[in-house]
Amino acid sequence: MKIGVLGTGAVGKRLSSRFAEVGHEVSVGTRDVAVTSERDSWFAEHPELALRTHAEAAAFADVVLNATAGDVSITTLHLAGADNLAGKVLIDVSNPLDFSNGYPPMLFVKDTSSLGEQIQREFPEARVVKTLNTVNNTVMAEPKQLGGGDHTMFLCGNDAEAKTVVTGLLAEFGWEDIMDLGGIEMARGMEMYLALWVRLYPAVSHGNFNVKVVR
Repeated sequence: MKIGVLGTGAVGKRLSSRFAEVGHEVSVGTRDVAVTSERDSWFAEHPELALRTHAEAAAFADVVLNATAGDVSITTLHLAGADNLAGKVLIDVSNPLDFSNGYPPMLFVKDTSSLGEQIQREFPEARVVKTLNTVNNTVMAEPKQLGGGDHTMFLCGNDAEAKTVVTGLLAEFGWEDIMDLGGIEMARGMEMYLALWVRLYPAVSHGNFNVKVVR
């Protein structure tokens, strides 16, 4: 499968390299390929990942993954192009974090909407699936490092077929307990969980943790 990962930060790097590890053809999107290549030698060390503009990466892909910061997600997706996203599975792993008042961050959308819903409304022809936003990038890519993988990953979205595709990709990473919460409006709860996550972080002393829904 062709995967287009939008975002060159820690999350984008880890997920793009993991997708390549499990056998997918991966293109990573950035605003300026020359600037990113000059600034970050990591991409030279990973020639299996094609560095392209956001629009090129989205056009190339069968599945697009938004790994950008929440406050620039919609802007970046517009750079990728609505036509390049139309009809495609769009995996959203971003969070609406607002650090303007320091740490812990607030959420710039919550309760009555979510970033996942905003993205779906802005790009109605994309098939948005929210997932992986409730753990750090290390756990996203390698869930079995924690308790052999016996912990829960959530997803939600309006398109059943898109969720099936994403469930398959999560299983390739090693996720076993994948819980479908329903429509994209359920992203509200997934994103508001970050209020707890950022407070668990100092208590645990690191970010490699997750929750298990026991049922």
